[in-house]
Amino acid sequence: MSVTLSTTTLNTILNGFFEDNSFVSGAEATAADAEVFKALSGEPNAKTLPHLARWYKHIVSKGAAIDSLKAAEAPAAVAAADEDDDDLDLFGSDDDEVDEEAEKLKAQRLEEYRAKKAAKGPGPAAKSAVTFDVKPWEAETDLGELEKLVKDIKMDGLTWAAAAKRVPIAFGVSKLQINATIEDAKVSTDDLTDLIMELEDYVQSVDIAAFMKL
Repeated sequence: MSVTLSTTTLNTILNGFFEDNSFVSGAEATAADAEVFKALSGEPNAKTLPHLARWYKHIVSKGAAIDSLKAAEAPAAVAAADEDDDDLDLFGSDDDEVDEEAEKLKAQRLEEYRAKKAAKGPGPAAKSAVTFDVKPWEAETDLGELEKLVKDIKMDGLTWAAAAKRVPIAFGVSKLQINATIEDAKVSTDDLTDLIMELEDYVQSVDIAAFMKL
């Protein structure tokens, strides 16, 4: 007997998996992450699926490099989703006929999974450290004023580092390298980048130089 999970059920299980894991297998993104990413129908809701949404945004940030991720040493890790639920078939089979007994079993196992997660209680908010490279238009741009304007951007779950670093680029131009700590469920790096880019009189471009889950 096989059990086929709906998109909602699968996303719920993956969200639980990524609560305790940064990637599908190991400490960095691999081809296994690319496979799961392509299997999703779209970007998860950050409010209801914060851990899955955090993982999804990180994989999206790799752009075309997603297709060239190396194979994982243990790509089957995603099938477990949680070590407490290693008997749960995440992806099911191609059989479209699911009998009533299978539906009951699926509902029972999902309820058991949710009960186990609830018993653990809420954990600390997932956070990430992000380094932004903010490039000005010209050498005459006041980087001190630019740093002040960037740090004036306030969001719930966003904390700017005390000091920014000025890194020479070329022809007398220096970029502003500034660090921030974000709560993954509350702050989107895309939204934050857009807000910095709105300082159009000062900012030519913004890049994420580093991203690390805490």
